[in-house]
Amino acid sequence: MSDTEIRSVLVPITEAELLLPNASIAEIVAYSKPEAIDQAPEWLLGNVLWHGWQVPVVAFGTLTEQHEAESVEGAKICITKSLIENDRMPYVGLLAQGFPRLVTVTEAALTEVPDSSAHIAIAGKVIIGDREAWVPDLDRIGQLVAHAAFGALPVAG
Repeated sequence: MSDTEIRSVLVPITEAELLLPNASIAEIVAYSKPEAIDQAPEWLLGNVLWHGWQVPVVAFGTLTEQHEAESVEGAKICITKSLIENDRMPYVGLLAQGFPRLVTVTEAALTEVPDSSAHIAIAGKVIIGDREAWVPDLDRIGQLVAHAAFGALPVAG
């Protein structure tokens, strides 16, 4: 039986890691202070200019109510492709606490961690090798950001 390999990235956030497919990452950039968005929730840090796009930046730990605030000291911004179809927001930035690490994921090396109390921005938790990681729901995050930043999309179930 052949095991499918998926090139992925472990993105360090405050006291956790996010597991994302490598194909969803556009670029990792040094942190620069985002321009504030009026009346945005605390987890939406604002917009950064990236290749001509205003990219909203999300503090994932704050979004998922794991932390009140996240450090920006030595932080990076992980520019991810937005999964929602919205011409105003083709990318979303995730605040990262350092450089993401490339990993190859196979079904045999991945174990799902059942967690009934997961936040809506978390698709699930997994163990890959000896590390636990959250799998973010990029579609839901895109909807939450678009709704908070633009009022453009309703949060769909």
